[in-house]
Amino acid sequence: MRSNRIRNLLLVSFLASAATLATAPASAQSPYDGLWQVTVVTKTGSCDAQTTASVNVADGKISGGPVSGTVGSGGLVRVSINGAYANGQLSGNSGSGKWNGASAGVACSGRWEASRQ
Repeated sequence: MRSNRIRNLLLVSFLASAATLATAPASAQSPYDGLWQVTVVTKTGSCDAQTTASVNVADGKISGGPVSGTVGSGGLVRVSINGAYANGQLSGNSGSGKWNGASAGVACSGRWEASRQ
């Protein structure tokens, strides 16, 4: 069950970031700013098999709560969430990457896919 917490924390953090960023004042835009639907799939470990959430990217930043991360102008995604990490690439209106994390010695990892809404 602890490994499910990693995945749930990842998605809850993304959602918290979306809420925080949606209310932020407008500033410089990046090509990947906007609302994205992200599906997180577990490949190894005992985390939930699949979870989907909507997230917002503003000014190329994903932040809020325990999340810190960026989406570069070239689409490179890097996110850190309390010891869990995700990275990958956005291109146009879609993207994908990998994620991994551990809690109390229980590891989970997998992939994520995103599409702009």
